[in-house]
Amino acid sequence: MAFQKNFAWGVATASYQIEGGATADGKGLNVWDVASMTEGRVFEGHRGEVGCDHYHRMKEDVALMKQLGIKAYRFSISWSRLLPEGTGKINEAGKKFYLDLFRELKAASIEPWVTLFHWDYPYALYQKGGWLHPESSDWFEEYARVCGELFGEYMEHIILVNEPECFVGLGHFTGGHAPFLKLPVFDVARVAHNVLLACGKAEKVLRKTIGHPVLIGTAQAYWPAIPATDAEKDIAMAKRETFTCHRDFGCPALWLDPLLKGKYPEDYLAWFRENGFVPPTEDMEIIKSKLDFCGLNTYSGNPVRDENGTPVYPVPSPAVPKTDMRWNVFPRTMYFGPKFIYERYGLPVVYTEDGVALTEWKDLNGEINDDSRIDFLKRYLRELHRAAQEIPVAGYFYWTLYDNYEWTEGFSKKFGIVHFDPETLERTPKKSAWFYKKVIETNGEEVFK
Repeated sequence: MAFQKNFAWGVATASYQIEGGATADGKGLNVWDVASMTEGRVFEGHRGEVGCDHYHRMKEDVALMKQLGIKAYRFSISWSRLLPEGTGKINEAGKKFYLDLFRELKAASIEPWVTLFHWDYPYALYQKGGWLHPESSDWFEEYARVCGELFGEYMEHIILVNEPECFVGLGHFTGGHAPFLKLPVFDVARVAHNVLLACGKAEKVLRKTIGHPVLIGTAQAYWPAIPATDAEKDIAMAKRETFTCHRDFGCPALWLDPLLKGKYPEDYLAWFRENGFVPPTEDMEIIKSKLDFCGLNTYSGNPVRDENGTPVYPVPSPAVPKTDMRWNVFPRTMYFGPKFIYERYGLPVVYTEDGVALTEWKDLNGEINDDSRIDFLKRYLRELHRAAQEIPVAGYFYWTLYDNYEWTEGFSKKFGIVHFDPETLERTPKKSAWFYKKVIETNGEEVFK
């Protein structure tokens, strides 16, 4: 019952959520630094300047990952730590930090999976217009080129951007995340188009800059529709709904169709045109990219059924478990979700994020016996294994290594397999960390015990 040979077992983090050192050693501010310092933006005023202090404790953290048997580590580079103004002069201290991290990972036999952009947009560029600026894709291309030149020898797996559905949709449309904008559809469509241009340019410059073969993808916030029953009509409806424009920016087809097919989905084109935005045709060849895998960040899904050709989303039963994020626990998401993606795009799937937030704390013995997280992992990985018997699934990255700064939720949501104390900065592996170590050692067989 093991997964495929050479399956990538890892954990995932993001620079802003763990690094701290917000202004250390020449680092420039980013939009989340500013959000963290702004009253009312983050739960109970939690601040992100220190984060998990990974910037100063990186070697300790890599040693902990090695102890836990982690084979692959997905992390993001802080754009403004490397380029404080977003473009131009390189920050030597930032360059050294990431080179040291790559070298520590290599010494620990942990494969780096590098995310170029995980939401912490340089504030200097935001002040110039951010993703709305016509040169924004060129700025990102320059940043990608710098990363390729500086770190290319260590990079074999690159994720261009993390969850554009969130930093575009939440950040620019609904106003729920940095930079907390509520723009009209016309402007958000321009933002989305510039992000796609940035991905297309970055993919090409990375392949040109790095002197060896490299696997490149994106990480999509993927909340698929899943069939409410096993009836064929419900399965077909779930697949259709997963790739349908619901007049927001959360559909994976909005991001993957342009990158992989060189064209926008027709329903998105119609919506954009209704709002005055017509994507320039000449940009599509730039956007179209040779991606090697589809990275998916999945935590739950939305059950749907077909009622005479109409999608109906039933309210989940009160018996359905909910995580501390109030997300429904639907393991079938990990079976139908990757299948829908593979059937549409034909690329291997990598779960670049999956995990669960629980309400938990150390017991009187100083331990965290998070059995519900272990149960979650068993349920979700069993369904992923079922999918892997039918389509190529190349890896799984648990979100996250340790409890960290969960954006507007501050430190209130606990996703980690390692407990983190924001006051003492102490790291304490939870029961799930040792379970996940066995999962990795057995290439997944442990989840069936």
